[in-house]
Amino acid sequence: MKVSDFDYSLPEELIAQRPIDKRDESRLLVYNRADGSIEHRVFKDIVDYLDKGDCLVLNDTKVIPARLLGKKEDTGGSMEFVLLSRQEDDVWRVLVKPGKRAQIGTRFIFADGLLKAEVLAKTEEGGRLVRFHYDGVFEEVLDKAGIMPLPPYIHEELKDRDRYQTVYAQHSGSAAAPTAGLHFTPDLLRRIEESGVRIAKVTLHVGIGTFRPVKTENLEDHHMHEEVYNVDAKAADIINRTRDAGGRVIAVGTTSLRTIESIADETGHVKPGSGSTGIFIYPGYKFKVTDALITNFHLPKSTLLMLVSALAGREEILRVYREAIEKRYRFFSFGDAMFIY
Repeated sequence: MKVSDFDYSLPEELIAQRPIDKRDESRLLVYNRADGSIEHRVFKDIVDYLDKGDCLVLNDTKVIPARLLGKKEDTGGSMEFVLLSRQEDDVWRVLVKPGKRAQIGTRFIFADGLLKAEVLAKTEEGGRLVRFHYDGVFEEVLDKAGIMPLPPYIHEELKDRDRYQTVYAQHSGSAAAPTAGLHFTPDLLRRIEESGVRIAKVTLHVGIGTFRPVKTENLEDHHMHEEVYNVDAKAADIINRTRDAGGRVIAVGTTSLRTIESIADETGHVKPGSGSTGIFIYPGYKFKVTDALITNFHLPKSTLLMLVSALAGREEILRVYREAIEKRYRFFSFGDAMFIY
């Protein structure tokens, strides 16, 4: 298949620039794969589509303020870092801009010296390995020095950092939010559990590569970025018991879906464990464990659009997207949601 097969035209004004006032009052497009029908609801109505015995799989990763704006120590030249992953102790893999200023051995200063960094090595993808120097606890220093790394299509300043976190975010490490989860509130999650739906929490730290365009025309030639995951025994047990009892496993977001599909065997059961995954899901993929998906609306020609097309069919997804555009849904990270079942 070709990347161009997943293109569509989106009016720029439909790209949501800010979250709505109440998380669970975003719009919800409901797509039934069995008959192709489409319903238009409000997100808090999701409880009407969940059955007793189902399982929701949530990604409980927490976004860190991974964007750092600083200066070169000797010349004062500006520099931007985006933290990608911690390698060991205070050594991080980062993206740098401009790269020509980040030569090996160069030192940078952030937040008036609150945080300093030295470039140790170059990485294959054009980034750098850097060692940070600071006083105190790194996470506390980063919280003061860093900025939330919003997607490049969001041009407005985020006034409340918490709105780019899910209400169940727990394990720090993501450079981007698992945005399908942004629609949930504590009260909505309580109502869902009270209706007999199980909740399994997995962790996948979302990398900045989720925003990178596919540069190859043939899908088979695209190499996915790796992301770190962890699934504990409790979550695996909930998912497996749901499968065995005939309930549906419903992924909240493409990150949750990619996690459980990465660790599922051919019987649809998952094993607990940690690791990294570069799984690339596109039409033709046979799902092992996922029965349904809650997700946002994704960029044209993106790997995420290819993933939802694998679940619902490319032509059907493009038809649904056309209707969403016609109905003026809000798209991308701070936009509205879709339930595919």
